[in-house]
Amino acid sequence: MSFREFLEKLRNEGKLREVNTPISPVYGVTASQIKEPVLFTDVNGSKVAMNILGSRELLAQALGVPQSGIIKHLSSSPPEGEVTVVSDSPVKEVVGKPDMGKLPVLTHFEGDGAPYITSGVVVSEYGGVTNASIHRLRVTGKDTLVPRLVEFRHTHNLFMKAKENNEPLEIAIAIGIDPVTLFAVCTRVPEGKEFEYASSLKGKPVELFECENGLKVPHSEIVLEGYIDPVEVADEGPFVDISGTYDIVRKQPVIHLTNMMYRKDPVYHALMPGGSEHHILMGIPYEPLIFNEVKKVADVKNVVMTRGGCFYFHAAVQIHKNRDDDGRRAIDATFAAHKSLKHVVVVDDDINIFDPNDIEFAIATRVKGDEDIHIFPNVRGSTLDPRSIDGIGTKVGFDATIDLSKKEKFERAAIPGV
Repeated sequence: MSFREFLEKLRNEGKLREVNTPISPVYGVTASQIKEPVLFTDVNGSKVAMNILGSRELLAQALGVPQSGIIKHLSSSPPEGEVTVVSDSPVKEVVGKPDMGKLPVLTHFEGDGAPYITSGVVVSEYGGVTNASIHRLRVTGKDTLVPRLVEFRHTHNLFMKAKENNEPLEIAIAIGIDPVTLFAVCTRVPEGKEFEYASSLKGKPVELFECENGLKVPHSEIVLEGYIDPVEVADEGPFVDISGTYDIVRKQPVIHLTNMMYRKDPVYHALMPGGSEHHILMGIPYEPLIFNEVKKVADVKNVVMTRGGCFYFHAAVQIHKNRDDDGRRAIDATFAAHKSLKHVVVVDDDINIFDPNDIEFAIATRVKGDEDIHIFPNVRGSTLDPRSIDGIGTKVGFDATIDLSKKEKFERAAIPGV
């Protein structure tokens, strides 16, 4: 199901709100207080879609599974699907010189340094190794962008290899790809396996087509081609990220665009920084990673990145406890799977991890502070954590599971007949 087809499906089901009044790309969309999938039909004369994967319900719909089956589907789908390379794509309807002024790139908040592309899937390749991932992209000119390349992530690693040889890193930026492939490229998989994972999730091959620079990308609404300069740098930031707070200004490499193609009357996809779609795409892909890692040491039942934890800093892990140290083992495995995680709560399988009140109940009744709270100071976390210093902070794990030797003390009262 393509990006447009998914929008049409949402429209037919009454789940897509359409805003036909003229909206400014500067703060106007942000001021609209988006809660559901929405299509703005006149943002400086262009169409902008947002929040199409803004809830677990919408993600489940895109994946074709019930909400309760998301974790099973994600954790059991290997990055080993097949892709198909085709000769043409609808995105080639209009081809020309790059001009960012033709796109409704949004400025979201008053403190933002510039307009930002937020849903651009950056496809790169160097030395026979490929990668696809979303990067925020600051627009600095009609044909220049400044990306945020997180250190030691795949795109950054490829860029550094090219830079060592004083060579540019060829890239293509796809905007408005189908929702399942979009989700897949946000997941940590082996290098070069993002589209294969998307095919596995879909149950059929993802179609890719070849750009002028040789990179292969999925069908999209808009594709920008170019390269990351090995020498030139510029300011990137400030920018509101996953926590809803401002990330700092850094020197980052510069992208020079060389080609631009798009569908006639393209629909530009934008992610609201710190919004629900941003949370879903950045947070939920960690759930199967945590699930599979905890599965090695405990009988794991479910994993949830919590809304209150920005879908990024906090996880709740549900296990069936068989040994007294299962809770601690699950804590260690969770932090191993998600390096940026700050806090994790491990609970028993009688606790509803989708209910914050039930999680708090587990902490209140099953945690003994001097025994069940595990603190890991001065460790690598996330630079997006406002309390970290250059990404170094403290992690905390809460073992909110029952003491097996005193199991009867923790039995919850049951209402007869319910």
